[in-house]
Amino acid sequence: MQKERKYDLSERLIEFSVSVIRLSDKVFKTSAGVYLSGQLVRSGTAPALLYGEAQSAESRNDFIHKVKILLKELRETKNNLRIIRAVPLIDDVAQIDAIIQENDELISIFVASVETAKKNQQRK
Repeated sequence: MQKERKYDLSERLIEFSVSVIRLSDKVFKTSAGVYLSGQLVRSGTAPALLYGEAQSAESRNDFIHKVKILLKELRETKNNLRIIRAVPLIDDVAQIDAIIQENDELISIFVASVETAKKNQQRK
């Protein structure tokens, strides 16, 4: 049975954050693992928080700015996950692939969101 696709971005970002936190708890407790898992929790949970800020943006420019920061955090998360997988610093590297796939989908969604916001801004 295929998992139903979620379109509530806030909920989807929260679920992404939860999966990142759960993964970070499985990262080996080496010096590199501790460092990268800490960074992973920060960058991997930031998009959910930043999305809340973007929803309350004071202007279209403010919205675009906040979503661009959200995208930076998603890209940082992806690179972190790739490093953890490459070393590897976790037993179940397949778990990372699922999170990277979700990360890529979220990046695509928010890149499109920024492009749409910019087009709407130019129309005014």
